[in-house]
Amino acid sequence: MRHDATDSGKVALITGGSRGIGYGVAEALVARGDRVCITGRNEEALKEAVERLGADRVVGVAGKAHDEAHQAVAVERTMEAFGRVDFLINNAGTNPVFGPLADLDLGVARKVYETNVISALGFAQRTWHAWQKDHGGAIVNIASIAGLAPSPFIGAYGMSKAAMINLTVQLAHEMAPGVRVNAIAPAVVKTKFAQSLYEGRESEAAAAYPLGRLGVPADIGGAAAFLTSDQAEWITGQTLVVDGGIFLNAGVG
Repeated sequence: MRHDATDSGKVALITGGSRGIGYGVAEALVARGDRVCITGRNEEALKEAVERLGADRVVGVAGKAHDEAHQAVAVERTMEAFGRVDFLINNAGTNPVFGPLADLDLGVARKVYETNVISALGFAQRTWHAWQKDHGGAIVNIASIAGLAPSPFIGAYGMSKAAMINLTVQLAHEMAPGVRVNAIAPAVVKTKFAQSLYEGRESEAAAAYPLGRLGVPADIGGAAAFLTSDQAEWITGQTLVVDGGIFLNAGVG
């Protein structure tokens, strides 16, 4: 990837940044001149992502988002490599089950919350104490429209994303005025994570969207770049829906 932007002097930590939405966010922030630490579970995929993004600007830390030791290492590595951590993008997430809540294994529900919500809080706590408390910054939580309306058969995921949206509001209130905290709620974005929602029927799935297509990681990357920019300096505690207009169809039919 070419780096045409000058160094912004800002640094971001992006969880789940080796592919999909997290990688799209990393691309957007690197392109504007930020330096970035990305995390991911697969060490080889993480190394490849770092190389594509540019090892002169990006470092990677392998581990599982819900592991507190990994959270500590990721923040420490960011500080060691770049000396600061202005932005946190909580993107790591899981959705290991498809089915009605009435039959949901409660152990699976706990795993979803641990990865999607508790880990986001853990990373926020650590970046706050490592840098943001004294120097300011911004946090962006990648939520989902599943956290804003019923989502059949992915209820546990939707519940966790609703909790993440509330976490955003709570942190925005507590961390003001120095740190702004916002969320992004995407609809279906073309990633491996969401592949089962459109594979083999993309045209049919896209037809439901007023803008005529599914999302791509760059759509979310652009939104995250905005929310971490000076242009958004009077925005906090908000959830930006990036959904190709699908919510416009609510209540129709």
